[in-house]
Amino acid sequence: MQLTHFDENGKAIMVDVTEKNDTVREATAKGRILVSKEVYDAIEAGTVGKGDVLGVATTAGIMGAKRTSELIPMCHILPITKCRVNFEMKPEECAIDCYCTVKVTGKTGVEMEALTGVSVALLTVYDMCKAIDKSMEIGEIYLCRKGGGKSGEIRNEKIDGQKARPCQN
Repeated sequence: MQLTHFDENGKAIMVDVTEKNDTVREATAKGRILVSKEVYDAIEAGTVGKGDVLGVATTAGIMGAKRTSELIPMCHILPITKCRVNFEMKPEECAIDCYCTVKVTGKTGVEMEALTGVSVALLTVYDMCKAIDKSMEIGEIYLCRKGGGKSGEIRNEKIDGQKARPCQN
């Protein structure tokens, strides 16, 4: 596969998508934060001093997705038509899974926006809870699926040699 973000002289460029057709494109990414029992219980009970952790993190994730082109140098500015951030509490693991689904009608995909949305949402959880415990771990951030465009529907079937965990919207 040819790398598309370099010109014939090896200099970084933004890909020219002028000739591509507008299509509906959607991507979902997932990430996880591992927290202490104390942090988990405080988030679940709504007693974190800074407020509604998952509510604020949802808004932050949406804002992050919308501002991806300001953070990732070669990303195009996209008119996002949908962005949903959801959380799934995992009490047995003291973990919180985050899902970000982003949709656009355009010439390029929204994978980076979904990945950025998840990352910013999880960083916000960390920020809001760090007064309780600074040992939280953010990880397992990956693209679950994407649809639209020339490559069509793609699902991430393997992560680290294991079956991918199911992704939700």
